[in-house]
Amino acid sequence: QAQLVESGGGSVQAGESLRLSCAARSGLFSSYAMGWFRVAPGKEREFVAGVSWHGRTTRYSEFAKGRFTISRDNTNGIKNMVYLQMDSLEVEDTAVYYCHPVRRDDYEQPSSDFDFWGQGTQVTVSS
Repeated sequence: QAQLVESGGGSVQAGESLRLSCAARSGLFSSYAMGWFRVAPGKEREFVAGVSWHGRTTRYSEFAKGRFTISRDNTNGIKNMVYLQMDSLEVEDTAVYYCHPVRRDDYEQPSSDFDFWGQGTQVTVSS
Protein backbone atom coordinates (compact mmCIF):
# COMPACT_ATOMS: atom_id res chain seq x y z
CA GLN A 1 0.00 0.00 0.00
CA ALA A 2 1.41 3.34 -1.08
CA GLN A 3 2.02 5.66 1.84
CA LEU A 4 2.07 8.89 -0.12
CA VAL A 5 -0.05 9.38 -3.21
CA GLU A 6 0.07 12.64 -5.14
CA SER A 7 -2.51 13.67 -7.70
CA GLY A 8 -4.00 16.68 -9.45
CA GLY A 9 -1.26 17.53 -11.89
CA GLY A 10 -1.89 18.26 -15.54
CA SER A 11 -1.11 20.45 -18.51
CA VAL A 12 -2.24 24.07 -18.32
CA GLN A 13 -1.53 27.43 -19.87
CA ALA A 14 0.50 30.08 -18.11
CA GLY A 15 -1.69 32.05 -15.73
CA GLU A 16 -4.02 29.15 -14.99
CA SER A 17 -4.40 27.22 -11.75
CA LEU A 18 -4.06 23.68 -10.46
CA ARG A 19 -4.76 22.08 -7.11
CA LEU A 20 -2.50 19.23 -6.11
CA SER A 21 -3.52 16.67 -3.53
CA CYS A 22 -1.48 14.31 -1.42
CA ALA A 23 -3.06 11.41 0.43
CA ALA A 24 -0.84 10.42 3.35
CA ARG A 25 -1.69 7.44 5.51
CA SER A 26 -3.17 8.66 8.77
CA GLY A 27 -1.46 7.55 11.94
CA LEU A 28 1.84 7.54 10.12
CA PHE A 29 2.02 11.20 9.13
CA SER A 30 -0.58 12.98 11.26
CA SER A 31 2.03 14.28 13.72
CA TYR A 32 4.47 15.40 11.03
CA ALA A 33 4.80 18.69 9.24
CA MET A 34 4.33 18.06 5.54
CA GLY A 35 5.82 19.71 2.52
CA TRP A 36 5.69 19.88 -1.23
CA PHE A 37 8.83 19.58 -3.31
CA ARG A 38 9.38 19.61 -7.03
CA VAL A 39 11.89 18.32 -9.55
CA ALA A 40 12.12 20.21 -12.82
CA PRO A 41 13.84 18.73 -15.88
CA GLY A 42 17.59 18.85 -15.42
CA LYS A 43 17.36 20.41 -11.97
CA GLU A 44 17.75 19.34 -8.38
CA ARG A 45 14.81 18.80 -6.08
CA GLU A 46 13.63 22.03 -4.49
CA PHE A 47 11.33 22.95 -1.66
CA VAL A 48 7.99 24.52 -2.56
CA ALA A 49 5.91 24.85 0.62
CA GLY A 50 5.45 23.32 4.05
CA VAL A 51 2.67 23.12 6.64
CA SER A 52 2.77 22.18 10.32
CA TRP A 53 1.04 19.08 11.60
CA HIS A 54 -1.90 21.16 12.86
CA GLY A 55 -2.08 23.27 9.72
CA ARG A 56 -1.67 26.64 11.38
CA THR A 57 1.92 27.33 10.34
CA THR A 58 3.06 27.49 6.77
CA ARG A 59 6.28 28.30 4.95
CA TYR A 60 6.87 29.03 1.28
CA SER A 61 9.79 29.30 -1.04
CA GLU A 62 10.29 32.70 -2.59
CA PHE A 63 8.91 31.63 -5.93
CA ALA A 64 5.75 30.24 -4.31
CA LYS A 65 4.90 33.20 -2.12
CA GLY A 66 1.75 34.96 -3.23
CA ARG A 67 0.91 32.32 -5.83
CA PHE A 68 0.75 28.98 -4.00
CA THR A 69 -1.20 28.01 -0.89
CA ILE A 70 -0.55 24.88 1.13
CA SER A 71 -3.12 23.38 3.47
CA ARG A 72 -3.95 20.09 5.11
CA ASP A 73 -6.94 18.20 6.38
CA ASN A 74 -6.37 15.72 9.19
CA THR A 75 -10.04 15.02 9.86
CA ASN A 76 -10.16 11.83 7.80
CA GLY A 77 -9.35 8.94 10.07
CA ILE A 78 -7.76 6.94 7.27
CA LYS A 79 -5.76 9.51 5.35
CA ASN A 80 -4.31 12.92 5.96
CA MET A 81 -4.75 15.17 2.96
CA VAL A 82 -2.24 17.82 2.03
CA TYR A 83 -3.11 20.29 -0.72
CA LEU A 84 -1.20 22.74 -2.84
CA GLN A 85 -3.29 25.36 -4.59
CA MET A 86 -1.21 26.82 -7.39
CA ASP A 87 -2.39 30.01 -9.06
CA SER A 88 -0.83 32.20 -11.73
CA LEU A 89 1.24 29.29 -12.95
CA GLU A 90 4.36 30.04 -14.94
CA VAL A 91 6.29 27.98 -17.46
CA GLU A 92 9.06 27.71 -14.85
CA ASP A 93 6.68 25.81 -12.58
CA THR A 94 6.83 22.82 -14.90
CA ALA A 95 8.05 19.91 -12.78
CA VAL A 96 7.08 16.72 -11.02
CA TYR A 97 5.63 17.60 -7.62
CA TYR A 98 6.03 15.41 -4.54
CA CYS A 99 4.76 15.59 -1.00
CA HIS A 100 6.82 14.35 1.91
CA PRO A 101 7.13 14.84 5.66
CA VAL A 102 9.51 17.62 6.55
CA ARG A 103 11.73 18.40 9.50
CA ARG A 104 9.94 20.16 12.30
CA ASP A 105 12.82 22.61 12.73
CA ASP A 106 13.33 23.23 9.02
CA TYR A 107 10.40 22.78 6.67
CA GLU A 108 12.68 23.05 3.67
CA GLN A 109 14.33 19.73 4.51
CA PRO A 110 12.63 16.35 4.06
CA SER A 111 12.33 14.36 7.25
CA SER A 112 14.94 11.62 7.45
CA ASP A 113 12.42 9.44 9.31
CA PHE A 114 11.04 8.36 5.94
CA ASP A 115 13.19 7.25 3.03
CA PHE A 116 10.40 6.63 0.55
CA TRP A 117 8.71 9.03 -1.81
CA GLY A 118 5.49 8.84 -3.75
CA GLN A 119 5.30 8.68 -7.52
CA GLY A 120 4.74 12.42 -7.82
CA THR A 121 2.37 14.28 -10.10
CA GLN A 122 3.44 16.01 -13.30
CA VAL A 123 2.67 19.68 -13.79
CA THR A 124 3.28 21.12 -17.24
CA VAL A 125 2.76 24.80 -17.93
CA SER A 126 2.94 26.12 -21.46
CA SER A 127 3.08 29.69 -22.70
